[in-house]
Amino acid sequence: MKNILTYLIISCSLLLLSCTKVVDVPLDTAAPKLVIDASIDWVKGTTGREQKIKLSTTTGYYNTQFPTVSGADIVITNSANTVFHFAEIAGTGEYSCSDFHPVIGETYTLKVILNGEVYAATETCIGVPDIQNNIVQNNSGGFGGDEIEITYYYQDNGNEENYYLHRILSPVSVFPDYKPQDDANGQGKLLQEYFSDEDLKAGDKINIRLYGISRRYYDYFRKLLTAAGAGNGPFQTTPGQVRGNIVNQTHFDNFAYGYFRLSEVAVKEYTIQE
Repeated sequence: MKNILTYLIISCSLLLLSCTKVVDVPLDTAAPKLVIDASIDWVKGTTGREQKIKLSTTTGYYNTQFPTVSGADIVITNSANTVFHFAEIAGTGEYSCSDFHPVIGETYTLKVILNGEVYAATETCIGVPDIQNNIVQNNSGGFGGDEIEITYYYQDNGNEENYYLHRILSPVSVFPDYKPQDDANGQGKLLQEYFSDEDLKAGDKINIRLYGISRRYYDYFRKLLTAAGAGNGPFQTTPGQVRGNIVNQTHFDNFAYGYFRLSEVAVKEYTIQE
């Protein structure tokens, strides 16, 4: 009886394997939309003069490459009408500036001119506290108590509402982990953030980035994470109808995806210990 049962299991398994077929589901692909990645990051301890803006378009669901966009004129202007020009690195869709001047609290206006249409956005440069040096490692962390966990700290400014974006890159993740956060429950306090993973091991290097962001960007990024799917990284899939602060001033309905953001950034590296 045992031999017959074994034979039936093997026969059914072979039948299922022989019937396996990869099916490509045809999907309707919308017309490409412009994507403007205008993230101005001022890393603490640097001048912030070197900045880049990237232009691309949306693409089909099964495509892994996003087409780049060339031929745009891009400038950022501050409140004193100082103009910072971004020139394309030939054929890359990346536009660079080597003399940008970031100032916390300053208001900047982005203007992108492409194919006779003008895209614009206005945003303020947001500061951020330092990540403190006393990072704590717990080898019995995580929800199940079986993961390596680190905790890092930063001091919130109690005189204002603050919004943060956490970005953690580790060897165990293909994409960075992101988390937007406000200080509603920690106004003026020493705030802390956790990161854990069961696959972390001694010697792994963790890159922590803490961004100061505006309330508008905080709301936008939360919607973007929801659209992309929790745990999958916010930029793996086309962000649906999540629209940022960039407006087409020539043809309003022909909007662009993306966001114009200016953030001071605190960076800290941590190596997992034994």
